[in-house]
Amino acid sequence: MKKKFLTFIGLISITVILSSWGWVGHEKINTACGLSFNTEMALFNVWIPTLAEYASYADDRKGWDPTEGPKHYIDIDNYPEFVAIGHIPQTLDSVIAIHGTTFVYDQGILPWATLTTFDSLQACFERHDWSKAVLFAADLGHYVADGHMPLHITKNYNGQNSGNNGIHSRYESIMINAYISEIVYNGFEIAEIQNVNQYVFDYLYTDYGYVDSVLAADNYAYALAGNNSSQVYKQALWDKSKSFTIPLFKNASHALTELIYSAWARAGKPDMSPDFVYSPSDENAFSLQQNVPNPFCTTTQITYKLKYNSEIFLGVYDQSGQQIAVLATGQQEKGTYTIDWKSENIISGVYYLKLKSNSFVATKKMILLR
Repeated sequence: MKKKFLTFIGLISITVILSSWGWVGHEKINTACGLSFNTEMALFNVWIPTLAEYASYADDRKGWDPTEGPKHYIDIDNYPEFVAIGHIPQTLDSVIAIHGTTFVYDQGILPWATLTTFDSLQACFERHDWSKAVLFAADLGHYVADGHMPLHITKNYNGQNSGNNGIHSRYESIMINAYISEIVYNGFEIAEIQNVNQYVFDYLYTDYGYVDSVLAADNYAYALAGNNSSQVYKQALWDKSKSFTIPLFKNASHALTELIYSAWARAGKPDMSPDFVYSPSDENAFSLQQNVPNPFCTTTQITYKLKYNSEIFLGVYDQSGQQIAVLATGQQEKGTYTIDWKSENIISGVYYLKLKSNSFVATKKMILLR
């Protein structure tokens, strides 16, 4: 995980980061991609609930997959070519050949993660693997949405270089959560993308142009409110930024639709079963429910179901992947199990509940507030 995520947590209070763009904005963007489905994509409407449910699963993976973090950003203005001419080499091999692997991954690999996920989605379409296709589409929506959040495309990701410390969360989390109901838009016509690489980089180059607009909105709101935490500040930030924030959401949803459509078209537009709805239980014999309540203060209830006798492990991990607690382990008979976890001596934060058995892994994000 890159230093920006660790620094981000250290700079702001935990309550600010709990409801990130990934919770509210990502769900909105993935859901609204259906607004642009054309008549050919009518059967894809059954995907919408799953696209929404798994919209932030890519964020969840940061808790245990050390390769996931760099996929969510690119500090594109750390590339001298971008500063000089407004673009960079657009294949991962070419940019690594110039700058080296360490530099490239430290700046983030968002565009190439997007392209790799697109290729995986196309491959799923080609082999008619609909259950995995919808999950790759949900991940694709996440990366596309990150590419439409200006502060995911700059080295000044938290305003730390311009006197706007903490703007990342104030913009993508606090403001979006408060005004998500005002982000209303319609779909519009889609077309098959001829050059997916250029398509992805084009929206990144365009969306980078809004970095200064976000910072200017923050400066305006602070000058008006005299602080960056009041309702006056939040309203002013929204008033100043909604003119470009709503189009960013709209364009992200539309881009996701065009990318799904293009992957499907490249695969030959295979027919999809009209009754297809993805369910994790279709692929495995285990299920892990979201803890209740969530967020929680001291105690939370965890429920999981085993469809047959199994060797299992149920544990809690922090965002760095360190094991915090073991809740259940060993051979268990089939059935439904409920555990009350008392989070004594554990600080506030985001934690991950993980149920493992053989090749099956299920994960839920938990939020502890003190």
